[in-house]
Amino acid sequence: MSGAERRRSRLGVWGEVMNVEDDYSKKTVRGKDGGKIWRYFTSESVVLLGCLTVSLLILPLVLPPLPPPPFLLLLLPIFILGLLMNLAFMPSNTTYAYM
Repeated sequence: MSGAERRRSRLGVWGEVMNVEDDYSKKTVRGKDGGKIWRYFTSESVVLLGCLTVSLLILPLVLPPLPPPPFLLLLLPIFILGLLMNLAFMPSNTTYAYM
C-alpha cells in the first residue's frame, strides 16, 4: 500500500476500510505562512477579530475613566471562584464500573 493509499483509507467504526478523500491537495493558493490561518478562520472572522482588537486598543484611550464599582460587586468573582473550587473537589456519588 502506497503513502497516498494509506492517506485515503481509514479504518471505520467496525474495522472496515473507508475511502476518505483529503482536501489538503485541492488547496492551490497559499501565502507566506503556507495558508495555515485560512484553514481555521474565514475572512469575515479575521476582519471581526481585527476590529475587536483595534477597539480594545483605542476605546480605553477615548472613553473617560469610570468610578469604581461597589465593594460587594468586587467580591463576586471571589465567591464564584470559591464555589467552583468546592464543586471541583466535591466527591461524586457515582460508582464506576471498570471493564
